[in-house]
Amino acid sequence: MENFLKKIKAYLEVIKFSHTIFALPFGLSAIFILEKGFPSFYKLFWITIAIIAGRTAGMAFNRFFDLPFDKLNPRTKNWSSVTGAIKDYELLILGVLSSIVLIFSAYMLNKLAFLLSPVALFFLILYPLGKRFTNFVHLLLGIVYFLIPIAVSIALKGNVEPSMVFLGLGMAFWVSGFDILYALQDIEFDRKYGIHSIPAKFGVKKSLIFARFFHFLTFLFIILTGIYADMGKIYFIGVFILSTFLLYEHLLIKENDLSKINKAFFTINGYISIFYFIFVIFDVYLKL
Repeated sequence: MENFLKKIKAYLEVIKFSHTIFALPFGLSAIFILEKGFPSFYKLFWITIAIIAGRTAGMAFNRFFDLPFDKLNPRTKNWSSVTGAIKDYELLILGVLSSIVLIFSAYMLNKLAFLLSPVALFFLILYPLGKRFTNFVHLLLGIVYFLIPIAVSIALKGNVEPSMVFLGLGMAFWVSGFDILYALQDIEFDRKYGIHSIPAKFGVKKSLIFARFFHFLTFLFIILTGIYADMGKIYFIGVFILSTFLLYEHLLIKENDLSKINKAFFTINGYISIFYFIFVIFDVYLKL
């Protein structure tokens, strides 16, 4: 039993399961924005499973394809995928099984969601491979997050609502922005081993400008989401409050001091997604 629990812990660590908090609240927010209330438990269940499965597949494939680099990177030397606690073939199996769960979840929602589910998988796999050929790999991850509210709209409505396009764009630039910040940790390593990223290509100062611009776009698109979804006062008050979180995130990271990247990446971004969901819920149910 002890070995089994250690294995489960290693799996959860290698896919950073706790970071599902980044994607799931935004996906749930899309549901409540579209439904203007609590959806059917059936659809809520399968959409939630699809989001978790998709993120698990993405992380498993990411760890699998990045393994040659992770073994060389001092920052990642203690990861379970590097130490051998999780084998490379186990990562691949986890990615494939999670992909099957995603496709099945889409099938349980509707035919269109099922037919389009391979598109999401394509970009989930393309992101880790993109580090080999494009400095703008962060935008590939952004596309994955862009597809979340689009998929939710298809699952619930059978079409793509305009508000979900704007929410998707907001999520895309949000995750692309903080992925740039995260990549600042490995700027010298990436340059040495030919890994493509905005920090490796443009340096710290310009990368911070990219991230700030992307997060400014996030703010604009989240506002447009509220306008097109006919949200109320609580929503827009919440968006302005969340903008202060984004501002604080960028105040933590300075060109000559990158020591607080983890706080900005893990803590602040978790707060942003959770509080966005809370403001959506309050707006939907209080209808102010």
